[in-house]
Amino acid sequence: MKSRTTIATIFALLLTCIYATKEATKKKKSKLYVPQIDCDTKAAKIINPEFIAKCPSGCQDVKYRVYGTDIYASFSSICGAAIHSGTIDKSGGKILVQKVAGQSGYKGSFSNGIRSLSLPRWRESFIVSEGKPKKGVQYPSTLEYSSSSNTPVKGGSQRKEYRTTAVPLQTTQGAFTTAKAAIRTTEFVSTTPKPATIPTTVTTTITIQATTGVATKPPVAIHKVRDIGSSNIHPAYSSVAAVASRQVQAVQGRTQNQGLQRQEPIVSFRKPSTSPANLAIETDLWKLGSSLFDTGFSSKEDVVPKPLEPVSQGNPNCKVDLSFLIDGSWSIGKRRFQIQKQFLKDVAQALDVGPAGPLMGIIQYGDDPSTEFNLKTYTNSKDLQNAIEKILQKGGLSNVGRALSFVNKNFFEDANGNRGSAPNVAIVMVDGWPTDKVEEASRLARESGINIFFVTIEGPDENEKQNVVETNFVDKAVCRTNGYYSINVPSWFSLHKVVQQLVKRVCDSDRLACSKTCLNAADIGFVIDGSSSVGTGNFRTLLQFVTNISKEFEISDTDTRIGAVQYTYEQRLEFGFDKHRTKQDVLNAVKRINYWSGGTSTGAAINYAFEQLFSKSKPNKRKIMILITDGRSYDDVRGPAAAAHQNGVIAYSVGIAWAAQDELEAIATDPDKEHSFFVDEFDSLYRFVPRIIQNICTEFNSQPRN
Repeated sequence: MKSRTTIATIFALLLTCIYATKEATKKKKSKLYVPQIDCDTKAAKIINPEFIAKCPSGCQDVKYRVYGTDIYASFSSICGAAIHSGTIDKSGGKILVQKVAGQSGYKGSFSNGIRSLSLPRWRESFIVSEGKPKKGVQYPSTLEYSSSSNTPVKGGSQRKEYRTTAVPLQTTQGAFTTAKAAIRTTEFVSTTPKPATIPTTVTTTITIQATTGVATKPPVAIHKVRDIGSSNIHPAYSSVAAVASRQVQAVQGRTQNQGLQRQEPIVSFRKPSTSPANLAIETDLWKLGSSLFDTGFSSKEDVVPKPLEPVSQGNPNCKVDLSFLIDGSWSIGKRRFQIQKQFLKDVAQALDVGPAGPLMGIIQYGDDPSTEFNLKTYTNSKDLQNAIEKILQKGGLSNVGRALSFVNKNFFEDANGNRGSAPNVAIVMVDGWPTDKVEEASRLARESGINIFFVTIEGPDENEKQNVVETNFVDKAVCRTNGYYSINVPSWFSLHKVVQQLVKRVCDSDRLACSKTCLNAADIGFVIDGSSSVGTGNFRTLLQFVTNISKEFEISDTDTRIGAVQYTYEQRLEFGFDKHRTKQDVLNAVKRINYWSGGTSTGAAINYAFEQLFSKSKPNKRKIMILITDGRSYDDVRGPAAAAHQNGVIAYSVGIAWAAQDELEAIATDPDKEHSFFVDEFDSLYRFVPRIIQNICTEFNSQPRN
């Protein structure tokens, strides 16, 4: 009986274990959490290369721009592209997004109720497919956005905690006794949850070793010369490192007469937090009178970090993202390579590098290019100069074309510090001539909006020209052949003389025409009919049409600028090109335009718009007039329109309801079918937004770039 009871008990326990195991297995199978994105979320804003996301309903609206077919430019609406491709419908759903390489062109098309736009070459693309996870692939449950570091913490108060890590003081190994002085570094830890951010951990250890015993072979260096230097040490630790050095020197002095061999101090750093205010350095062991070494040495100094010197934010009048392509080929030699580095240091000093001004990265080329450091590695001229001094020559051929392709595909990425709002500039240093062709690579880089400058030193003489791979390579490579984008220096020893000349050209953003695209290179003036026949409600619809077009452009003082005129019998300047310098300011100004009411004198309005807007355009801007009217003009429009065309104004006419077709065609730039539009009702105006944007871009891209 007792054995039966025992067997029953064991059997019950076995069943219990099996059940518990199944339940635990069920819990381990966690369901994939799919993050939600908005209709206006663009692929370029998400850092993850591949992810599954959920689109809401209603993303078929025309305001969510899509560029391309099947393969889409990265600044397209993700959900809009998903509908266009047929992956989801307007009710939304889950999609799989994969980033792919940039394309040489994107063709627009109409599909599934969405018209996508055409676009020239862009640096990044993406494709969308059904939102089913691939086998063996883990997808992020939280998407990482390019602006996540600036995302404010919402809700709750922030509580600060401090963790302190102490370094062991003494170790004994064999016949050697090593005394170590340590700094305890207190790191700041925020307990407030932050969305999709990676916590910053700061651990700093400064170790000073004094070794006693039999002289031994010095240890192998723990880092390469170029890996760690003074430029990598955060200013907050500079005084601590200095004292560490002095302590070692004192030990050397005391041990010299005792036949001791010193060992170099080893200073090991991990990158500190971006804000020095988040660090508190405890120097308990280095306070006055503390014993540091078994030799009996006592410190006579307090370790008090010196106040940080103010660091320049950079020259705000020279906000460019700059890439230097330096010649590391064997033909340049060691001496001229050193002269080249000194030139870079002089340029860095003259530029006044900083986050509010120019940023500078360096690529060295030989057989193949490699990035020495990118745009965000150094944010002041002093650190940049120190880093330049540590660059070692790599050798090889002078493959400039390959280097330009590398810059175009890899360098000007958001992850490398590209700001988007600053022109992209590449300065190519060439000793003699390239050993490969540069024309095609340069053309593709220019079409991506990169301004290319060439600085050539000691070009080929008559006997050497037969060895040049591509004749007139400079004229084929740069954006203009008038000498503005190229500087020839007869001797390396004269290179320092062109520093200021080069910096002046690079910083003149109005002349950097090669970074201009259809979205950032125009002065657009809206001429708006405010006559009585429009009415208050329709006038609001008309202003929304102006808003929908304006927000597609990159608006700033150096990019596209927007102005507006309202007219009846009379004319009124609502705001000029120089009034508003941000997109949001422009959109707010459009909302504030008050309906006027009156007659319709369109011809006089065209003359007024030219005098008050387009006569004040910058020389490098394309002058675009978009006139919207709902009726026939009381005066002649042909004369004023012809005068505007002759003065370089590209005119688009948009007619509603009772607008006269013959007047619309007279106002519009030829060909009429590309510049003149008509719709029966105000509520249908939105249909023309994609076509107008597409026509502006097509016309811009058809212009010669060289």
